[in-house]
Amino acid sequence: MASGIQRESSSPVRVVAAILVRADGHFLLACRPPGKPYPGYWEFPGGKIEANESGRDALARELHEELGITVIHATPWLTREFHYPHAAVNIQFYRVTQWLNEPTAREKQQLTWQSIKNITVSPLLPANQPILRSLALPSVYVISNASETGEVQSLEMIDSALQSDVKLLQVREKNMPSARLADFAMKILEKARHYQASVLINENIAMAQTLGADGVHLTSAQLLKAATRPAVNWCGASCHNEEELYQAASLGVDFVTLSPLYPTRSHPAMPTLGWQRFSTLIRNYPLPVYALGGMSMIDLDSAQEQGAQGVAFMRTLLHI
Repeated sequence: MASGIQRESSSPVRVVAAILVRADGHFLLACRPPGKPYPGYWEFPGGKIEANESGRDALARELHEELGITVIHATPWLTREFHYPHAAVNIQFYRVTQWLNEPTAREKQQLTWQSIKNITVSPLLPANQPILRSLALPSVYVISNASETGEVQSLEMIDSALQSDVKLLQVREKNMPSARLADFAMKILEKARHYQASVLINENIAMAQTLGADGVHLTSAQLLKAATRPAVNWCGASCHNEEELYQAASLGVDFVTLSPLYPTRSHPAMPTLGWQRFSTLIRNYPLPVYALGGMSMIDLDSAQEQGAQGVAFMRTLLHI
């Protein structure tokens, strides 16, 4: 949970874990050797954070000790708590995308590079299992905007985005009549399936289920009223503050958007977060977060440096 969101006091063991990601998208898993708890289980490399040590320092130390690598670039990602029979752990996950030296097993562990679409090893350490689902999410989340561009141009823009390897789309058309919305969404679904991309429908759970969409994106009002997670494959939610972030984590949605970072045409009077507030809200948060509001591809690196999954946008779709 984010530092301002956590509502229970506990003293779990603080741990850091690394998602080492190669340019081809494969990530590194290590098998725990005999003599350690859960021998034979696969995990993301890492270890305990020592007293007076930051997460980044622990990450660098552990990866050098275990794998013989020097971290060049790492960004914070998720923080999750897990209760094993012998201990509770608080795991800070980092995405590591640049390092020196080829990882080698320095502690008698086995190593393997895996693809999220084809995991060939098991069992995975229980605390790491939920991370695989989050790893399947892309760094860009595109939202439709036919109310401003018109349906024809919106579909052309979405087709162009899919050709540019966008893999996650949201159909969000607040003012479109239901029948037209269903037809518009089906056209997007047909395009997306050709590119193996996922499509979520904003707010309308029944339509998402009827059309066979990949999921639903809850409004913040829906989120606060929800008692259970909708029965869909992927569930996102719109958040703007600490209360909504807490509810999203409690409900168990797959990811959230947090907005607005900057002023937008659709919400011109809404107070903006800015990167400092955004970073504070998602620090130690358990779910992937997309930065939304005045975002474009040039903001992706900044968003991930603050701990975000990536960026979400609609009006800058032409500039992908």
